[in-house]
Amino acid sequence: MTTPNTATGALHGLTVIDLTRVLGGPYASQILGDHGANVIKIEPPQGDETRDWGPPFHDYDGDAGASYYVGVNRNKRAMALDLTRPEARELLLQMLEGADVLIDNFKPGTLKSWGLDYEGVLKARFPRLIHCSISGFGATGPMGGLPGYDAVLQAMTGTMSINGTPESGGVRAGTPLIDITTGLNTTIGILLALAEREKSGMGQAIDIALYDCGLANLHPHAANYFMSGKPPVLMGNTHPNISPYDKMKTATVDIFVCVGNNRAFERFCQGLGRDDLLKDERYVTNALRVQHREPLMQTLQESLNQVEGVAFCDQMLRAGVPVGPVMDLPSAFSHPHTAHRQMKIEQDWYQGFGVPVKLSRTPGGVKRLPPAFGEHTHEVLAEYGFSADQIQAMIQQGVVLDRRK
Repeated sequence: MTTPNTATGALHGLTVIDLTRVLGGPYASQILGDHGANVIKIEPPQGDETRDWGPPFHDYDGDAGASYYVGVNRNKRAMALDLTRPEARELLLQMLEGADVLIDNFKPGTLKSWGLDYEGVLKARFPRLIHCSISGFGATGPMGGLPGYDAVLQAMTGTMSINGTPESGGVRAGTPLIDITTGLNTTIGILLALAEREKSGMGQAIDIALYDCGLANLHPHAANYFMSGKPPVLMGNTHPNISPYDKMKTATVDIFVCVGNNRAFERFCQGLGRDDLLKDERYVTNALRVQHREPLMQTLQESLNQVEGVAFCDQMLRAGVPVGPVMDLPSAFSHPHTAHRQMKIEQDWYQGFGVPVKLSRTPGGVKRLPPAFGEHTHEVLAEYGFSADQIQAMIQQGVVLDRRK
């Protein structure tokens, strides 16, 4: 049996210079850090703005760190540079000498204005470097260079047009869906570029836009629209292509029902003692069940009103039918299966979600807690050969910062 290597991770030996802040970029670099990459988070003088996005806050010896920041910045070392100064930009270039990946989410054109753009400078000086730029809309095109935030992109990509009910109108998704998928796509892009570098020996630039990620999230609604020509309508919890698929009530709790095929429908009806529905010609196939959604859901709801929800969900899941109780976060994170899957991590003062990608031989984990502003300045710069006096001089000059402006 192979023994897992918990001392390192799959990306051990990879150095990532992370110039990102807020969510999409930090989410991606946290994944890389979870799996062993050496992630150096370089913040601007005022710090990552999510340090202020609270309450609640963690107290970093008098400097607050909001939960929003804490949630996506573990497994990183932190320092800060004032990149508006040429001395700081020269220091960054020195750090890139040994780096594999540079990630930024500056407004397009910012790095070029500082003499740090990929095509003009970085590509020739660091031919193996992978440079990933994250932006709202990309650098070119009718909206190139404009700022983008998750909720705005949810509105503009059509995400809000499919989320909500006719009564509520379009509603923003409760999680920053586009930022998170942007982070995931950033991670995928970096890993793709690393895999290609193994063959070519060359780095490359990666262009990630929230706009693109938002549009790419729209399955199956985009596929339905492309084929039918009909834009989707607000359906609440109901699925446009499947029935029964909805949140429903039981005698005790709300549950979610996802019955995607005829065998599951048969077992679901049998679990409710409603074998008669299997003989109803309106419900023989999924297409017919979608066509006759309203009478089917009304009939099923009448039966569900009589059952104890949690026990019924357990019965259905063990019968192979996807049905589950609607739980809040305290219930979800205290569930025994969450503990079994190691999806809640507690370490010192830190609590967070676990590592979802589970590798058998080189598993990820939490080795560093989310850092205070500038916490690792001396440690990191010493590794690059700077003396304590040189580091202190750079701090006094404002090139490097150990306290937020």
